[in-house]
Amino acid sequence: MDVDVRPALASDLPFMTEMTATAAFWKDDAPSTRVDELMESPDLAHYIAGWPLPGDVGVIAEADQPVGAAWFRFFTADDPGYGFVDPTIPEVAIGVRSAWRGQGVGRRLLAALITAASEAGVAALSLSVEVDNGARLLYEQLGFTRVGEAEGEITMLLRLET
Repeated sequence: MDVDVRPALASDLPFMTEMTATAAFWKDDAPSTRVDELMESPDLAHYIAGWPLPGDVGVIAEADQPVGAAWFRFFTADDPGYGFVDPTIPEVAIGVRSAWRGQGVGRRLLAALITAASEAGVAALSLSVEVDNGARLLYEQLGFTRVGEAEGEITMLLRLET
C-alpha cells in the first residue's frame, strides 16, 4: 500500500464533501447521496461548509488520487455535530473510499490528525459512530472511549497530551 498523508487544503473541499457522504452512508446497502443533496442537509453540511474555517484541521490520504480524508471542526451547543461533547472539543469526521477500507488508511489518517491536534494544543477530540460500524474498533484501539450513546450512535472521546 503506497499511500501518502498530507494536510488538507481549501481546494480539497469537493473531495471532503464526498468523504462526508461516504462517512454518513457507509453501509453497503445505504442509498447513494449526491454532493448537492448532502449540502442541503444542515446536519451533514456543517461538517464541511466553508472549509477551512478558523480552527479546522484536516488530512488527506492519497495514492494516485485521494482515497480518504479526516478532519476536525469545532461546533457550538446551538449547532452541534453528532458527536458533540463541548464547544472546546472539536469533532472528527473521517471517510475512506470503500476500495481502500481495511488497508490501514483510516488508521494513518487518524494518527496524523491526532498528532496535528496535539501540536495545535487541542485537549481532546470527539466523534460519533454507529454501534454496528466496524470503524468503532479502530477508534477504541486508538484510545477513544465511549462517553454517550443514543439511538444507535456512540459518542466517543479521546483525551490528548498537549
